[in-house]
Amino acid sequence: MTKGRRPMPPDTPSALKMRLQRIREDNLGQFLPVMASLMVIWIFFGITEPAFLTARNFHFLLMQSAVVATLAAGVTVVLLIGDIDLSIAAVAGVGAALLATLITNLGVSSWIAVIAALAAGSLLGFAQGWVIAWVGIPSFVVTLAGLLGFQGLMLKILGIHGALNMRDPVIRGLTTVGLPSWLGWLIAGAILLIVAGALIHLNRRRRQRGLERMETAPLAARIALFSVPVIAAVATLNAYRGVPVLVVVLGAVLAILWWVTTGTPFGRHLFALGGNPESARRVGISVHRTRVAAFAIVGLMAAFGGIIGASRYASVSFNAFAGGPLLLEAIGAAVIGGTSLFGGRGSIWNAVLGALVIGSLGNGLDLSGASAADKLMVSGAILLLAVAFDALTRGHRGASR
Repeated sequence: MTKGRRPMPPDTPSALKMRLQRIREDNLGQFLPVMASLMVIWIFFGITEPAFLTARNFHFLLMQSAVVATLAAGVTVVLLIGDIDLSIAAVAGVGAALLATLITNLGVSSWIAVIAALAAGSLLGFAQGWVIAWVGIPSFVVTLAGLLGFQGLMLKILGIHGALNMRDPVIRGLTTVGLPSWLGWLIAGAILLIVAGALIHLNRRRRQRGLERMETAPLAARIALFSVPVIAAVATLNAYRGVPVLVVVLGAVLAILWWVTTGTPFGRHLFALGGNPESARRVGISVHRTRVAAFAIVGLMAAFGGIIGASRYASVSFNAFAGGPLLLEAIGAAVIGGTSLFGGRGSIWNAVLGALVIGSLGNGLDLSGASAADKLMVSGAILLLAVAFDALTRGHRGASR
């Protein structure tokens, strides 16, 4: 601590503003632990199971993790404000069921069905957020009720059989069509240029405003840290079927969500509300509206995850969304990615990495012939360690103030 300066109480509006300025600076510290964990898992299974690091297995690993990653990115938004959504898997099921019913039973255009499913997910999330914010019922209770109610709604939409096939070429193409190799490299190059340009521009703006800017070496390290996985992923996917359309579409959606949560006033309000709701209210943030909007975004992402699931499974069934571990895997992925259950800390991209951690564990254990019981115990242990790490680091931060 600098001599002559008194520490500012954490619950004042000025301290809140300082916290908002440090949001972006904490991203790398959250990224490295989950990335290191993922590398350890890949190295271990790469040594013990020769098929694990093949291009074919990497392709199916991404497809396997896509639904969990989408839901994990969505639930991160409400975890940032210190709430939780236990209904995301059920909302995904409702979106997928509505999509399948409109296309298969009613012959509606696939694009109109997609819009309807996304709108339904947003509406369900908005309704839950309104009850939480304006009625004052805790999010755990409201979304637990939503979990049960939306499961019933899903069964109502699917009908007596509880399942519908999905053969629409547009929906199926989301997870079955790959891009030509040259197009995959072109998109990767464009992404790297955009990211590098954005980091350099941000550094210049910090210098113009008199803020501490990043030196050349750390800036280049951040760009390289992003570039290496992108180049390796494209090269690996091109060795099998090319970059799947899903990777491009999902990447674009997640990039927009990341920008919303880190580069807009609304995103800063999310972090502020999770860090200290009372301070957020004092500086003029609309706590109720921010909370409702957060749950609407989660509903939208859940419905998008349902569309991805319908494409990947080529069908929509109750067990695929509501009867399995999808909910726990999505929340677990966000926590493993470093999102705090207490609010105020998290990252969309880290939640995606957390989904890859869970997917890689499941994939590697499948290849090694592990039983379902072993997979559940290992996943539970990893989740418990992630939550314990979050609680310990939070306690350390509180003690150092």
